[in-house]
Amino acid sequence: MRMLLTARFPAEPFNTLARKGEAGKLLQSIIEDLKPEAVYFTELRGQRGAILVVDLPSPSDVPRMAEPFFLTLNADCHFKVVMSGDDLAKAGLDALGKKWG
Repeated sequence: MRMLLTARFPAEPFNTLARKGEAGKLLQSIIEDLKPEAVYFTELRGQRGAILVVDLPSPSDVPRMAEPFFLTLNADCHFKVVMSGDDLAKAGLDALGKKWG
């Protein structure tokens, strides 16, 4: 299932890692391990953050995707189900509208 994973990084330990020149390598390592469909780095509620589009084959994959951020960056992680346009087209909105509208 396609999920949007948002990870928000507090100032510490990120600042310390950045000063040591280790933040970029750490993020690259996590991204290589997770193999997201897409990744964007941005500000999230006033802190550094990342938004990843990931495939979540099973709920048991949540720890595999969140723990690298939790354990290395003290991050807050949130998962949200997302759909592509093709997914939405398969949802049967017209039939649901007729049934429930």
